[in-house]
Amino acid sequence: MERTDIMDAQQELVAGETQGARRASGVSPARGAVERGRAADPQVAAKAKRRQFSTEYKLRIVRAAAAAKTPGEIGALLRREGLYSSHLADWRRQRERGELAGLSAKRGRKPAPVNPLARRVAELEREKRRLERKLEQAELLLDIQKKASRLLEIPLRSPDDDGSA
Repeated sequence: MERTDIMDAQQELVAGETQGARRASGVSPARGAVERGRAADPQVAAKAKRRQFSTEYKLRIVRAAAAAKTPGEIGALLRREGLYSSHLADWRRQRERGELAGLSAKRGRKPAPVNPLARRVAELEREKRRLERKLEQAELLLDIQKKASRLLEIPLRSPDDDGSA
């Protein structure tokens, strides 16, 4: 090897170090894949989503496992459904505690009372609470006024005073 070839090889090494994670060809791996007609794999999910099983499904699987007679039948059921044995154990425990029966209830707000009197009573109770809060504020303000008048020695007129004194 001649001296100029060695110097050229050293310059290429230094240039390669400053290019970061590029290949010896000088093309980045991502750019090379795009140039070769292959893009990044779009099949990979950004974030895995947890599976959710309905109460009916859980109960059906637990019943099917309880009905299994031959050895290996439960394992075949789990493989066919894509489940783990821990799922089955957890669901059995939930059924024993009665949690699976409670999960079938609908979630969300309770429906409004059908009885119109019950609706009116609820309205009046809300109005009463609102007025009680307002009364507390008014009483607090009156107490503050009384204390301020005592500190400043300003006599307050009572409702009995008719102004002729």
